[in-house]
Amino acid sequence: MPASLQVGPYTVIALADGTGPFFSPRSEAFPDATTAQWADADRLDPGALDAEGRWLLQFRAFAIRSDRGVTLVDAGIGPADSPAASWAPVPGALPASLAAAGIDPSDVDTVVLTHLHTDHVGWAVVGGEQLRPFFPNAAYLVQRAEVEAIESINPQLRSAVIDPLRKTDQLRLLDGDTTLRNGERVFATPGHTPGHQSVLLTSGREAVAVTGDLLVHAIQLLHPELAYAHEMDPERARASREQLLHSRAADSLYLATPHLTEPFVAR
Repeated sequence: MPASLQVGPYTVIALADGTGPFFSPRSEAFPDATTAQWADADRLDPGALDAEGRWLLQFRAFAIRSDRGVTLVDAGIGPADSPAASWAPVPGALPASLAAAGIDPSDVDTVVLTHLHTDHVGWAVVGGEQLRPFFPNAAYLVQRAEVEAIESINPQLRSAVIDPLRKTDQLRLLDGDTTLRNGERVFATPGHTPGHQSVLLTSGREAVAVTGDLLVHAIQLLHPELAYAHEMDPERARASREQLLHSRAADSLYLATPHLTEPFVAR
């Protein structure tokens, strides 16, 4: 059974899709980080280095299950022919992880794509020459600003993801913060990409934020001001990250992250 976290009526399930090294050294990804900051990060998340000293990434999605339905946040790296195949360890294991959690793709009623990078949309649409949504009964939620910026993010994903979802009338464009049918809240966290979004669920004084690439490495937990080289707007990304990490909306805040070694981090 995949790792999970229970918060009120919600079960947040971490769905593994793959593990592999990043395509460039972490020192290039965070060029302003100091030796002392790296040492702090390695103590917090020692699993983020492989045996050769490379930045080791987890690739995962998250399912949020309640008696109202099933929401999936992100869609992993995808099958062997997915858009992420040029750099990620495809094929991903998301279908097997869903099955282990007792979730059939047809059970998912909402898919939130935090942003349009290839390692977050891999299982959204599948099928090679006959493209089809992998989650046949789901509405796919993307920020309008993300789709409008797709040519600068990754133009390949227009035909690989966006157009097939439009064809089946499963694409839903959001304009900022939105409450979902199952009670979670999508909130805009721009910077990594123009329309990056995260998902927050709350119950009493507990909350879980599914962060997408607002957080890609433990060093950002300790030093959220550090710029990440693959952010399209580093200043907006920093502001989004600090707003979440400094939030006092709940007594207990858990971060559900796609790339850190552990899927859930208490903040």
